[in-house]
Amino acid sequence: MNINKKNNLLELFYDQYKKENPEQLFLKSLKPNGKKMTWNDSYLNVLKLADDLSLLIEKNDRCLLISENRPEWMISDLAIMLAKGITVPAYTTYLERDYEYLINDCNPSVIIVSDASQYNKIKNIIQKKSFIKKIISFEEIKNENNVTNIENIFQNDKFKERDFLDLEISRKDIACIIYTSGTQGNPKGVMLSHGGILNNCEGALLLLEELVSKKPKFLTWLPLSHSYEHTVQFVQIAIGAEVNYAENIDKLIKNMGECCPDIMTAVPRFYQNLYQKINASFNKTRGIKRYLIKTTLRLGKKILFKENLKTFEKIQNLICEKLVRKKIKAQFGGRLKTFISGGGALDEDVGIFLNAIGLPTLQGYGLTETSPVVSCNPINDIRIDTVGPAFSGNQVKIASDGEILVKGENVMLGYWNNAEETKKVLKDGWLYTGDIGHFEKNYLKITDRKKDILITPGGDNISPVKIENDLLKIDFIEQALVYGDNKPYLVALLLVKKESEDITDEKIFEQIKIINKNLSKIEQIKKFFIIKDQFTIENGLITPTLKLKRYKIIQKYKNQLENLY
Repeated sequence: MNINKKNNLLELFYDQYKKENPEQLFLKSLKPNGKKMTWNDSYLNVLKLADDLSLLIEKNDRCLLISENRPEWMISDLAIMLAKGITVPAYTTYLERDYEYLINDCNPSVIIVSDASQYNKIKNIIQKKSFIKKIISFEEIKNENNVTNIENIFQNDKFKERDFLDLEISRKDIACIIYTSGTQGNPKGVMLSHGGILNNCEGALLLLEELVSKKPKFLTWLPLSHSYEHTVQFVQIAIGAEVNYAENIDKLIKNMGECCPDIMTAVPRFYQNLYQKINASFNKTRGIKRYLIKTTLRLGKKILFKENLKTFEKIQNLICEKLVRKKIKAQFGGRLKTFISGGGALDEDVGIFLNAIGLPTLQGYGLTETSPVVSCNPINDIRIDTVGPAFSGNQVKIASDGEILVKGENVMLGYWNNAEETKKVLKDGWLYTGDIGHFEKNYLKITDRKKDILITPGGDNISPVKIENDLLKIDFIEQALVYGDNKPYLVALLLVKKESEDITDEKIFEQIKIINKNLSKIEQIKKFFIIKDQFTIENGLITPTLKLKRYKIIQKYKNQLENLY
């Protein structure tokens, strides 16, 4: 498919729809009694929902979408675009105050929710907002007359056909606004263009051309509100994939066995958990099984690092392939060509282990602001300590201070309603990523991060400043630093005011628990420790404008922080 000639994402969908058997399964929820849609179902549902939305919205009106992954998510995203609106995805894990900020910032004309539990989070907010014209739900919500069930829209036989090839939507038009955490606490709305996502799809297809078979199957579970998975859905369209939506993270292995995916995209947390489970299983083996597993790992590492195998080792590796790797792959459906890891740093030991046992894992790098992929390892030349070569379609260079800069169609149009923050990161067409790195033989290697954002193993962005500001509201806390980049949970370093130095840890934790109630699960502080010395300009731990010098503070207290895990 010649993606660089497509004007927008709807053309991409329509062209693929015309190539497919209309009765071919396209979207499938793996939940009990979950919805299934053929290509024809999907096409008609997009038209019907777009018709309904067109009565309510004008070009570039925002539509807030709050739902877990399911077939209706993709239908809604495409229908919003077809009605010339802009999708604003939101995480289902947000709290009421997070939704209130998003709604106040983007002023959506329509809000689409999955069910009553999501609707109840916004119910009190929307009563005060006259700009909200309609609420649509994927499931019936009882006793709420102002909410339209999407099934009623899908069952409507009166709708108009549209010319997808003459929509007056250009590559430069906004496709979606995806909110990402800001350094000062408030999330920023990243405006991604149709062309930016198409550009990313083009790079992804080049990466996958050696992997995908006819009608490949994908298993998706990373939230579609995440820019990574949001773009992946258009890659799935471009290759005519069958898309399977997982029940939840706890059922992933079971779901893989059910749908037998060729490809699965996930974040480091999933691979870390997988590594732990498989390793624990390996450690229970004895005798010949244990010997075979050790041999598989040893030879797999040699192959990964391009070391030559001796003749005897080649024979051993063939045996390991049949007796170990094949059985491992069978647990994941037997068809798996590759895992793709993004959204945070993949632990090197985890990457080596998975590749060695026959589960190829490609690590990539990107940001919401780059639609999102900047680079990724190819299947035929995996270099585990890097994030691969840059995707075609974007330029990457290293600034004099080591910061990674990106330029290309995939770079965002800017932050919604936030010219000041946009100017800080977009200069002369280059996006200043805030990440530090360098190239090694054309492969990008990330070494550090400049910006004050923590990324969880699940790929979520967290603003430490927002949480620190909450901690500083505790009467007896004078200074605070939140730590937890690529860690399973967040911890805090606290300085107690001199007049309160005799306060107990129990009293402190009581106050932290109160703060945690107003934070999402991934933002909550699980542990803390108290320091004696203040951060000052004189000791180099804060700037003249009183901002924390995070790197220096973390360097000083690294051992104490790490001991909390």
